[in-house]
Amino acid sequence: MNDLEVRQLRYFVAVAEELHFGRAAARLGMAQPPLSRAIRELERQLGVTLFERTTRQVRLTGAGEVLLRDAGTALEAITAAAQRARHAGSASPRLRIALKADIDGGLLPQILDAYRTDPAALPPELILGGFGDQPGALRDGLADVALVLSPMDDRGLDTEPLITEPVLVAMAATDPLAARSRLCLADLAGRILPNGAPADAGRVDAGRAAPRRPGEARPASNLSEIFNLVETGSVVFFAPASVARRNPRPGVAYRPVGDLPNCTLVIAWPQDARSPAVAALVRAACAIAAGRRAPAEPQTRSTTA
Repeated sequence: MNDLEVRQLRYFVAVAEELHFGRAAARLGMAQPPLSRAIRELERQLGVTLFERTTRQVRLTGAGEVLLRDAGTALEAITAAAQRARHAGSASPRLRIALKADIDGGLLPQILDAYRTDPAALPPELILGGFGDQPGALRDGLADVALVLSPMDDRGLDTEPLITEPVLVAMAATDPLAARSRLCLADLAGRILPNGAPADAGRVDAGRAAPRRPGEARPASNLSEIFNLVETGSVVFFAPASVARRNPRPGVAYRPVGDLPNCTLVIAWPQDARSPAVAALVRAACAIAAGRRAPAEPQTRSTTA
């Protein structure tokens, strides 16, 4: 058997994810007949059937499901290798730090100050993204290290916990529930989170946008947009206590939810990282976090955080 080519894996993944040769061809920017021929050649090369094809549908076989899992990992590794090689060959390398704006537990300035005193430090570059984007940025080679809330997708990553803090529900100050000093998840029945999920399910990562179907409007993706929706009563939002403290808004009430789990801010980096600069930032982050007591729960008046 000849070695597989990256092109073949990309073709296969597109068909496996779309389960439709026409849509996969459009996604790849190519005509359908050469894509179909390429998949047949891949099956011949491997000696297995990857797709069950009928006139009505395309389905993965057991062999196809295995290849999809491993092909995704392989393509991620190839993409990351190329990104890291370009970055390493830069005339002025930097330490790329992925995070969601304001999701740093209020630690980032202190961490960077401590990091810059390390002889191994490189100039830091902040890579801002949406909720939950940071692990993917590490695996794709777009970032070297990340600050991210756990639970998270930690495949291929090492992590160190920094701080654990309570999560509050942010709601419109005019919401009838704002008159209460403490809530439970069942009280939030009928209210939705920014990604459309039911609030009473208790998903702390619900700031992350759900995938959009064609024609759907772009969901709120940053804190300013989310808080605007909260103020109008359109959604509620689960905010770490540090975010609540840094975002007092007259139209937003923050309330503790007794059965909502705490969240943990972690620092994460690829398992195979050998960068002294990454190690320096991890050391600085852990030292700053160790010297910081867990923040007190903010006041619950509707006009304060």
